[in-house]
Amino acid sequence: MSRRDPIRLGVPLLVAAVLLAGCGTPRSGDLGPAPTAPPTSGAPTDRPAPIPTRAVEPTPPPTHRPPSPSASASAGTRRPDPVTIELWYIRAGLLVPTRRTRPATVATSRLALTELAAGPSRAEAATGMTTLLPAGVEVTRIADGVATLRVPSVGDPATRRLREAQVVWTLTQFPTVRQVRLDGAAPVDRADYADLLPPIVVTGPIPGERVSSPLVVTGTATVFEATVSVRVLDAAGREVATGFGTASCGSGCRGGYRVVVGWHTAREQEGTVEVYEVSARNGARINTMAVPVILSPGG
Repeated sequence: MSRRDPIRLGVPLLVAAVLLAGCGTPRSGDLGPAPTAPPTSGAPTDRPAPIPTRAVEPTPPPTHRPPSPSASASAGTRRPDPVTIELWYIRAGLLVPTRRTRPATVATSRLALTELAAGPSRAEAATGMTTLLPAGVEVTRIADGVATLRVPSVGDPATRRLREAQVVWTLTQFPTVRQVRLDGAAPVDRADYADLLPPIVVTGPIPGERVSSPLVVTGTATVFEATVSVRVLDAAGREVATGFGTASCGSGCRGGYRVVVGWHTAREQEGTVEVYEVSARNGARINTMAVPVILSPGG
């Protein structure tokens, strides 16, 4: 065979290979990521070779650090929301309310009585608020909406009744308590001490609270023609806002009220919110409830 024979034989073979490749089935689409290593066998395959599992070594989790806040949040755990409770103190021989915000607890009645016995804050005491409940008074049982406890029966009858009223009005704010049994007597509720409320009760704002404009003043009242008036005084005693509203019930019955007032001040300062009744006889301010506050600037 001459030296040209291998060339003549190679040309037909090359042509045959090209024809066979052209007869294959057309293919399209995504074949996935390119293989990072050759197939494990010499047989043809339509799938890329798997990525070697030893290419990335797993990093062991730390064992010496607590979970991060985000990890705790993803696990569904978070700090409980605080709870706000209403406390009823004594002022000029009558019941007046205020509020406390404390960490959440399931023993809300115990928390309320503890705060009630602790007494008013400095701002509250400046208005004349006081408490008659000693420390250590606790609810022994709550069943069928009745809370049972013993209250020290010291002092004159008027003082004892005021102390009982503090407890009853404070405990019956909770949905599980409708009545209170004191010292084994028949259960009582708020209506048994309603005569110890002043003509105007202010539930908001509370003494010492930082307030901004517009301010919503709320409470209950039994006043002439159900008209409740409000004015705001700045640190110098100047009147910076006035307003009035109508309680849900008129003279001879107690109803809720809501009055919105606004003011303009250039700086933060001490102030006073006064809620009062206008006398039908001479137009004077009567039954005034003064609440010291901190006025935020703006408005």
